Amino acid sequence: MPEIILHHYPQSPVSEKVRVVLGIKGLAWRSVEIPRLPPKPDLMPLTGGYRQTPVMQVGADVFCDSQCIIRAIEHRHPEPTLFPGGGDGMAWGVGRWTDGPLFTTVISLVMGDSADTMAPEFFADRIPLYFGPGADVEALKARIPETLADLRPQVGWMDTRIATGRPFMLGPDPGLPDALCYYLIWFIRGRYSKGPEFLAGFPALNAWEERVRAIGHGTPTDMTAQEALDIARATEPATPERPDPGDPQGLKPGDPVTVTPARPGEAYGGAWDLPGEAPTVAGTVLSLTPEDIAITREDGRVGTVAVHFPRVGYKVRAG
Repeated sequence: MPEIILHHYPQSPVSEKVRVVLGIKGLAWRSVEIPRLPPKPDLMPLTGGYRQTPVMQVGADVFCDSQCIIRAIEHRHPEPTLFPGGGDGMAWGVGRWTDGPLFTTVISLVMGDSADTMAPEFFADRIPLYFGPGADVEALKARIPETLADLRPQVGWMDTRIATGRPFMLGPDPGLPDALCYYLIWFIRGRYSKGPEFLAGFPALNAWEERVRAIGHGTPTDMTAQEALDIARATEPATPERPDPGDPQGLKPGDPVTVTPARPGEAYGGAWDLPGEAPTVAGTVLSLTPEDIAITREDGRVGTVAVHFPRVGYKVRAG
């Protein structure tokens, strides 16, 4: 089986979610560190314009968005399962909370808290990406007490779940909900100046956090971006053509389409009308399922690749 290659950077919270999944699975994988800010010249040939972090590559198949990445990992490496004792299906619903409104709340807190210390170029990139054009950094800063009031009960839900005596969110073994919750706690602790003080109020969650941290990230080995591009160029996509007769949009393999994040705040941010951005990935439908779409595209540096996206949180348009 081709190696898993994760294009990420250490400080990325969403990458931490995927790294925890790789740890739960106990997998060996290759690590390509990408820039935190655009341009990302060695990533764009793979994705066709998608700039979010992380991206997973398996040969000439490229997986965008952690939904799609984690589903692909579970499919390729089903044991140990990410759904111990059940939880299939509903765990993805938990992800729509943790990766949607809860993520936005946490980002609002961290950005507001670091308004006076973070590099201006990072703010200039991330504030409109997460909150839309014209978002006011000073407003985020002023809303910190309100943001904390919104955040505290939601973190409390996690604490309550663990306080019932479960080592992990689904029981004695770690699973997807642990990764979905942990990456936000990891981000609060590491990036909010009062994170440890805030989290001290959740003793059960603190013990759980240590258990998840101890799982680790599997076994990563560094790889250069050029090596990853060479692998994509030397292989063909392994994804077979697959129609979905029930597709509500009537899409079918061979159709030209574009794929775009649905709106700002979706899929970890997405104010894709920013000047100079390449929001739309264009290609030809290769595979359709109710949950994912794969499109083929050509690039001079990598040849033919299949780029995979989730259907939830993304707009797919014919033409």
